[in-house]
Amino acid sequence: MSSPLKKKKLNNGTKSAATQPKGLEYFFLKQKGNGSAVNEAPSEAATELTDEELARKLQAEWDLEAANEAKSEDNGLRGEAGDANPGSPRKSMIFRAKANPPAADVAESKNPDPPARTSKSTLSLQSAGMAEDEVNAFIPLDESPLTFDSSKYVSQLREHWAATTSRIKIVDTLVNCLRVLIEGDFSSLLPAVWLATNSISPPYISMELGLGGSAISKALRQVCGLDNRALKAIYDKYGDAGDVAFEAKKKQSFTLRKPKPLTIKGVYQSLVKIATSQGQGSNEAKQRIVDRLLQDARGGEESRFIVRTLCQHLRIGAVKTTMLIALSRAFLLSRPPAADYPLKSVSGLSTLRKDELAEVWGKAEETVKACFARRPNYNDLIPVLLETGVTQELLVRCDLTLHIPLRPMLGSITRDLSEMLTKLQGRDFACEFKYDGQRAQIHCDEQGKVSIFSRHLELMTDKYPDLVELVPRIRGEGVGSFIMEGEVVAVDRETGALKNFQALTNRARKDVAIDAIKVDVCLFSFDLMYLNGQPLLDRPFRERRELLRSLFVEIPHHFTWVKSLDATSGDSEAVLEFFKSATDSKCEGIMVKILDNLPAVPYLGDVEDTGPAEAEKLSMPKSKSKFKQKPKSGGTADTDDKKPKSRRKPLLATYEPDKRLDSWLKVKKDYNSSFDTLDLIPVAGWHGQGRKAMWWSPILLAVRNEESGSLEAICKCMSGFTDAFYKANKAFYDEGAESGESKNTRLQKPSFVEYSGPRPDVWFEPQEVWEMAFADITLSPTYTAAIGLVSDERGLSLRFPRFLKKREDKSIDEASTSEFLAGLWRKQEAKASTDKDSKEEPVQEYGDDEDHE
Repeated sequence: MSSPLKKKKLNNGTKSAATQPKGLEYFFLKQKGNGSAVNEAPSEAATELTDEELARKLQAEWDLEAANEAKSEDNGLRGEAGDANPGSPRKSMIFRAKANPPAADVAESKNPDPPARTSKSTLSLQSAGMAEDEVNAFIPLDESPLTFDSSKYVSQLREHWAATTSRIKIVDTLVNCLRVLIEGDFSSLLPAVWLATNSISPPYISMELGLGGSAISKALRQVCGLDNRALKAIYDKYGDAGDVAFEAKKKQSFTLRKPKPLTIKGVYQSLVKIATSQGQGSNEAKQRIVDRLLQDARGGEESRFIVRTLCQHLRIGAVKTTMLIALSRAFLLSRPPAADYPLKSVSGLSTLRKDELAEVWGKAEETVKACFARRPNYNDLIPVLLETGVTQELLVRCDLTLHIPLRPMLGSITRDLSEMLTKLQGRDFACEFKYDGQRAQIHCDEQGKVSIFSRHLELMTDKYPDLVELVPRIRGEGVGSFIMEGEVVAVDRETGALKNFQALTNRARKDVAIDAIKVDVCLFSFDLMYLNGQPLLDRPFRERRELLRSLFVEIPHHFTWVKSLDATSGDSEAVLEFFKSATDSKCEGIMVKILDNLPAVPYLGDVEDTGPAEAEKLSMPKSKSKFKQKPKSGGTADTDDKKPKSRRKPLLATYEPDKRLDSWLKVKKDYNSSFDTLDLIPVAGWHGQGRKAMWWSPILLAVRNEESGSLEAICKCMSGFTDAFYKANKAFYDEGAESGESKNTRLQKPSFVEYSGPRPDVWFEPQEVWEMAFADITLSPTYTAAIGLVSDERGLSLRFPRFLKKREDKSIDEASTSEFLAGLWRKQEAKASTDKDSKEEPVQEYGDDEDHE
């Protein structure tokens, strides 16, 4: 069928009426009238109107009809087009919630494919050039929560989203949006949170959309009337699937279907159906759902975010930590109509000083974060929040539970052993081998049911059937249920010799049969968090370790405890020998953990005790010099003077889920005083020179901007690669020059990659994480990494970057962030300034190893 635009050209031609194609009204008359209409000639009015003019006339009739229907409703909601304000420059919110949806919409949410309505024509025509939402409520979602009155906007649930990269504005916008849902349509809050965080289930519940790019491309072609060439041209220009959808929707003229407004619940249920579709015909069912979502998306903006949602790369800044902060603040200020928990007075909060207000926010944030760390599932957290608000009852009802993983505690990186000994001066600590394996969290109940979770909370029970069989046998007398943490390491079953992580990756991931296992493993346990129904998180590490070693049974080469050494800061030689022993045993290094709670002992470290979001924002160490530090030229002036007051808590030996603290320190064999390491994402490459002409060299790398979702270029690297790596990398990132088919590459720069230097020969599809060493960090006019964090004009780059290895255990969402990079730079500058002011000759400065490269 020709598009309306092509019809317009034909109808304006000079052909006679006998050969002129029939107008669209001819087909509408056929539907509305009797069968005789088929043989009737088009009316004079129909021949005078072009198809496009007729379509616009029909659209105006629909708008009037919708407005009349809206006026007759008593639910207080505005009609879809009755209060339109197409001139507004603000962007529409992606999904619209309904406080009291009409019965038809409720039925649709339960049944995504309702029978066609017989009272109205099934053929309709929508202008794709309509305003994004046709409703501009002008609700100031980015206003301060202390002045925002959400009750004024409960009846106007079609808000407009003001995009921003400011973390403060993102949090404020989320807080206000969540408050509107809490007070106006709390049943939509849970699916709204899932959608905003770009997921539909927690990691331990396997629910993948399973959509390839072809399904989305096919839907865009069908809905927007584009062919492959046109769609590819848009993709080559913009590089982001959401931006492609935005442009494709703008190019669409009309579509023969009147859309049904997308609702929060409807979109979420559609995603769940896509994820749960299995068996014969599932691909066709998924395709129909994708088509329907794009058909119902009104305007380019909704299309953009629907596609980004389907690609699971939303990039709106609502990461886990931001969402938890927003939830904690929203429930301090709002509650559902049926709830009666106390709220904070907005007028009272408005009178507080900035630090006092931060303390109020901080207490609520810690409560919500602690609950989510112990029970990382919004399905568990949000219903309790709606009932109790941010109270102590929330902690009780969202506590540690068997077979639901808690988020693991993380260790801070130290540059070398001397720095570690300085930080832990005056404390007893345990040094443990840091095995080159896979971290595992093992749950076992009294009936012997076993669940095994990865560091990322993914269920690994099917991967290790040998451990599932082993775990109930290691329980000692009196042990019923427990949650244990350890490292799963590939070993030689006969000798117990350790193998590297690469050997472990050769093991199948799903449906592993015990008889077919070729890679044997041993579980090296190091912590106990739960025992016989009682959480142990608040117990000191010494007590937890004693329970672990005394109540469980060792089985050589199958289950044992990590090798450890108890020491103090005065035992430097013994610690050094232990570290050498660990590296000689094919371990990555050592973990150092505080044994006892000693709140009276001063902490000499330089990392604030903060939550997971701020754990990577390293503050500068205090200068040991009695002289005032001077700002370095080209850097930020007097950063030490401007450093905010520390909210550092005592360094305790408790288990703190989802926190990276200095009570656990890791010292790897790759860490020393000459370089740190960063986990970077390869995003582009150039053709090499000479013998490397067939490979990619150098390669452009980037850090992750947690706020904007973009990847910021930091450096090029051409060191540390072997010829075998170059060949494998070229095969993985193949631009198709020889094979004729590209693989994991694209011609145009992705819109989410920020780089302004010389154009690479090829852009990579970001999907890997590489661990990189470097000499030091410098300000750069070319690279955009951390720009605005240390300088408004310049970003940060690395001197002498060197490839160490691929991080098979990390996804790109866990790559180093620009905040972390900026923290390392501040730390480097503070150290250089301290060394200069104290006139002490450093043992080894950054870049001293240049001659050894």
